[in-house]
Amino acid sequence: MTERKNKTNKGYEKTDKFDPESTGNLTVNYLDILRHVGEIPEREGLLKTPERAAKAMQFLTSGYDTDPAVILRSAMFKEDYSQMVLVKGIELYSLCEHHMLPFFGKAHIAYIPNGHIVGLSKIPRVVDAFSRRLQVQERLTNEIRDCIQETLQPKGVAVVIECAHLCMQMRGVQKQNSFTTTSAFTGTFLEDRTRSEFIRLISADLH
Repeated sequence: MTERKNKTNKGYEKTDKFDPESTGNLTVNYLDILRHVGEIPEREGLLKTPERAAKAMQFLTSGYDTDPAVILRSAMFKEDYSQMVLVKGIELYSLCEHHMLPFFGKAHIAYIPNGHIVGLSKIPRVVDAFSRRLQVQERLTNEIRDCIQETLQPKGVAVVIECAHLCMQMRGVQKQNSFTTTSAFTGTFLEDRTRSEFIRLISADLH
């Protein structure tokens, strides 16, 4: 991997990591794409576009190089707490595997500990690890649920994801205000009472 350091206007350095071979191969492919859609890659505004797109694609699919279970295990703690832990409004961005267009929205995730809790920042990181791949929202929902269940072994896990899909808004049916909601539950969240509490909490404005 190579590192590129950029000075920002605030004085600190931002470091991006990219695989040189992948960047080179993707750059060539994006050059071909530009030509095939009728553009002129040599014009000023497009000179660096293939390389930029190559690096952007690597970032947007960086989840393939991340093990979400390792993320959770890195911050698991024994704790005698048995009530619901909820992290809601987690922003997510992904690429639809059917058209490679973005879908984006929010994830709401809860679990009921069974002897262990996890650092709260790790749950959004798990969302990123799975969403930064070519995805469908249904599978993304199940993968997040299963990872938390299998790694933490809690009494139950609940996941609700709400997203807008550009493959529906920019092309196809072109419905601008459509949103897709998916859900997945395990354990005690399969019971009406616990699931209803979860739905009430993610619907409430508590902050």
